[in-house]
Amino acid sequence: MALLGQAAVAMWWTVETADLGEFQEWHSKEHLPERLAIPGFNRGSRWMRAGSGDFFVIYELADYATLTSDAYRARLNDPTPWSTRMMPLHRDMVRSQCRVATSAGRGIATFMLTVQLSPRPDREHDLRNYLDRSIAELPLRQGITGAPLLQTDTPQVLATKEQRIRGGDAVADWIMLVTGYEHAALSQAEDDILGRASLSDAGAADSASAGPFNLVHAMTPADAKV
Repeated sequence: MALLGQAAVAMWWTVETADLGEFQEWHSKEHLPERLAIPGFNRGSRWMRAGSGDFFVIYELADYATLTSDAYRARLNDPTPWSTRMMPLHRDMVRSQCRVATSAGRGIATFMLTVQLSPRPDREHDLRNYLDRSIAELPLRQGITGAPLLQTDTPQVLATKEQRIRGGDAVADWIMLVTGYEHAALSQAEDDILGRASLSDAGAADSASAGPFNLVHAMTPADAKV
């Protein structure tokens, strides 16, 4: 999918099996509508790896300034009672506030592969060129619909109440996403282009892929209106 805007919040976490029912209800019925009611939030989506409690969630933002807007910061520092109860259930949380480096594709599809990576200091230009070529190629493949690249740029602001409840979050560096309607096509893209060996040859210091995740729920501001 092509991302809607110039910035994003990309997150991974795991929820224990016993908590999944309430957690998904909270995220769909309260959290997504709450976030999409904030000015500058263009779309939010939740993805889940089949047979697990592993999630990927992305909020697509109009611009980088949305990350430090008064409306967003106020929400993060005033979680509802339900949110306060759910925050500690985010296990192994990775939360990255990002700029959209490049994005190709159309719409939103069924599956998503995520790749966290970092360039070697002397190969950043090489790695970016490799990923840009891949992003141009991947949406042309059968079964693949989009391929954005995000680069983390964490705002220099104080930790929010939600972060303090969770106990602190890990942060990714560069994030490559691949979406499509064929599970096998995403797995093949990982084998051909986004595997650890290929990315290392292209200039990555390290990389880790996850998924493919299945789309669970997506929402836009129009959906969030009461």
